[in-house]
Amino acid sequence: MTRREFLQLSAALTVAPELASGASPARAIPRRRLGRTGVELPMVGLGGWHVGCQSDEKESIAIVRAAIDGGITFLDNCWDYNEGQSELRMGKALRDGYRNRAFLMTKVDGRDRRTASRQLEESLRRLRTDHLDLVQLHEVIYPNDPERAFAPGGAIEALAEAKKAGKARFVGFTGHKSPEIHLAMLRAAAAHGFRFDTVQMPLNVLDAHHDSFEKKVLPVLLEEGIGVLGMKSMGDGLVLESKAATPEECLHYQMSLPVSVTITGCDSMKVLDQALRVARGFTPLLESEIESLLARTAAAAQGGRWEKYKTEREFDGTFASPEWLGTPA
Repeated sequence: MTRREFLQLSAALTVAPELASGASPARAIPRRRLGRTGVELPMVGLGGWHVGCQSDEKESIAIVRAAIDGGITFLDNCWDYNEGQSELRMGKALRDGYRNRAFLMTKVDGRDRRTASRQLEESLRRLRTDHLDLVQLHEVIYPNDPERAFAPGGAIEALAEAKKAGKARFVGFTGHKSPEIHLAMLRAAAAHGFRFDTVQMPLNVLDAHHDSFEKKVLPVLLEEGIGVLGMKSMGDGLVLESKAATPEECLHYQMSLPVSVTITGCDSMKVLDQALRVARGFTPLLESEIESLLARTAAAAQGGRWEKYKTEREFDGTFASPEWLGTPA
């Protein structure tokens, strides 16, 4: 797809923002369609890892509630984030009516049905809910993940069972390592007659140049009507460390792509305010602006040296803790 086609698709995904009674349109976050699900969501989501690392859990709870009050109702999380603290704190934040206002997603690591089902039940208890709006298979980063997940007794059976039982409205998968592994996962799904509702992946100004999810995976998702969840707009801070772009430019770039939700980590009210400000004032970058930004970031992107989540193991939680994956097939 051309850059112009991406921008056109991005515009097509966007719908008029929902306004609370008496609310100012200037404070509304644009909404986008989540693939073929029929759901419309605010175009920015709250990352789950960052809301489990504050020294005082009251601050974590305040960040989650401030996000929802501000219009960021898509909540990301994972069974393994901060040894469960991210889910526990988010669960406390979702009391007092906040759960009904949120689109809640979490992820499981287990590659076999038993492990994935156990982790899902633990997540439901931590999050204090009887269902998730979305559950995703986390860290699809190994070449054998598609085979293992779709094997008899594999994790996909657990996700399908959860959906059938009403414990999950939608299912998807995530990964940050290789576009080829994402594509293999999609091929495995097609071979088994299974359709993912969402896929989560890194999209940023560096990825656009090197082993690119944007170029290799994004067009496939759009063609199949799968909801695109963008993450690592700042590359876990590595884009900022490279001096290639500012935080606002990073968010603006990913939001200008045809993604349903840009998931961004907010570990303080200051960072949350930044995300709200960019989303509320969002207008898609022009083709010329994107070309200029990519030209400026091309040197930093060479060889993927600032995309260490693609090339090194320090970002792979299941590599450090393989027991999270469960019993090999």
